[in-house]
Amino acid sequence: MHRYTIARDASADDLEPVLMTIHTIVSNLPITGRSKEKPGIRIEDGKVIERSYSGPILEEAIAKNSLIKTRPKEGIYKGIPVVVAPIRDSEGEAIGAIGVVDITGIFDLATLMEHQSFILRQVCGTDPCPLDSEQSIAKR
Repeated sequence: MHRYTIARDASADDLEPVLMTIHTIVSNLPITGRSKEKPGIRIEDGKVIERSYSGPILEEAIAKNSLIKTRPKEGIYKGIPVVVAPIRDSEGEAIGAIGVVDITGIFDLATLMEHQSFILRQVCGTDPCPLDSEQSIAKR
C-alpha cells in the first residue's frame, strides 16, 4: 500500500507532488506552500520556481491557524489577492500552509458597481439612459 504523509517538517520535495496536483486543478494559477518548520515551494506555469520559499501570508496562516484572504503588502505577490489555508494535523494544529492567487479577489464587486455608476453618469447625466424617445438602435 502506498502512503503519503505531510508533516510539520516536510521539505519542498515532500510538498511538491501535492502542490503540483493542486496547481493543475486550479488551471496553473500560482501556488505556494510550506511546512511549519521548513521553507517550501513556489510553483508557476507548471514549473517549480523556488524550493526554499516562505511568504508572509503562509507564515501568518500557520501562526494563526486560519484561512487568510488578503493582498500581501510585501513579497513576490505584493498587491495581488491571495488565499492561504493552513494544513492541519489530526489534533487541528497548523503544520503547514498552502496558498494560491485568488482570482475571485481580483474582481471587487463594489468597485465594479461604483465604476458602472460613474460611467452611466458621464454618458447619461441625470436622465435615464437612453431616453424613451431615442431610436431603438440607441438602446443597444
